[in-house]
Amino acid sequence: MEKVVCVTGGSGCIGSCLVRLLLDRGYTVHATVQNLNDEVETKHLEALDGASTRLRLFQIDLLHYDSIVAAVRGCAGVFHLASPCIVDQVHEPQKELLDPAIKGTMNVLAAAKEAGVKRVVVTSSISAIMPSPNWPSDVVKREECWTDIEYCKQKGLWYPLSKTLAEKAAWDFAKENGLDVVVVNPGTVMGPVIPPRLNASMLMLLRLLQGCTETFEDFFMGLVHFKDVALAHILVYENKVAAGRHLCAEAISHYGDFVAKVAELYPEYNVPRMQRDTQPGLLRAKDGSKKLMDLGLEFIPMETIIKDAVECLKNKGFIS
Repeated sequence: MEKVVCVTGGSGCIGSCLVRLLLDRGYTVHATVQNLNDEVETKHLEALDGASTRLRLFQIDLLHYDSIVAAVRGCAGVFHLASPCIVDQVHEPQKELLDPAIKGTMNVLAAAKEAGVKRVVVTSSISAIMPSPNWPSDVVKREECWTDIEYCKQKGLWYPLSKTLAEKAAWDFAKENGLDVVVVNPGTVMGPVIPPRLNASMLMLLRLLQGCTETFEDFFMGLVHFKDVALAHILVYENKVAAGRHLCAEAISHYGDFVAKVAELYPEYNVPRMQRDTQPGLLRAKDGSKKLMDLGLEFIPMETIIKDAVECLKNKGFIS
């Protein structure tokens, strides 16, 4: 049982990378999907090395507790990644984002508690750290910083609101129920994608290469490679000294820094010119993710992340 773990949202871009890394390390993995009959969710997972003998797929609905119980039964650990990521058009925020994120997290943690799981790693986001407009301008936004809930409600920033409220609910549950919970807060995640579909971060890059001038003022805090996010999850799971939140980005940077680097590396694309300081009040920091660095994580640099991501877009036919 020690090497049996559950990964919710296992078919997604981060989830698939985590499942692959866990299988490579000898774990048996219970990966959850939304639809077992959808090959877009299952085929790439079943093709992973070790999947034929150590991967089991479970169909769950985050709002239906019983479906989650079956997936976590017999597991020593749970990695909770499943949560909707809709940054653009949100028509029904309660139904589309808030309920699955918050109630889904509560259901996963309750099922983990009932199953006797030893540690749960919850995937939060930098979107639970910023936007935080009232944070002191001379202090780096690390794990102590929280997204401003009222600001999100006023601006209709439903995704940061969903991640913030879900993470706060997870901490409350852990405290009230004595469950061992640790959190990873990834930045904008890019690199080689295992599933056939792109995540929101890779779509951001694709739109940039096509000339998008949006600056994502409330959504950007730095890049991180898929592989590093997956490794961060395993590091905080296996290291019992790991506690609390863990910002996960190769550096705290502005969207303008990212755009400038893409433009430098790929002058043949229609990358817009824009100012470098696109995130007002966000201090840059090379060691923003010091907690993970102290656990031994050596982050892949921005240039490599971009190159890997663009190569992936080319290989999958999104750009030529």
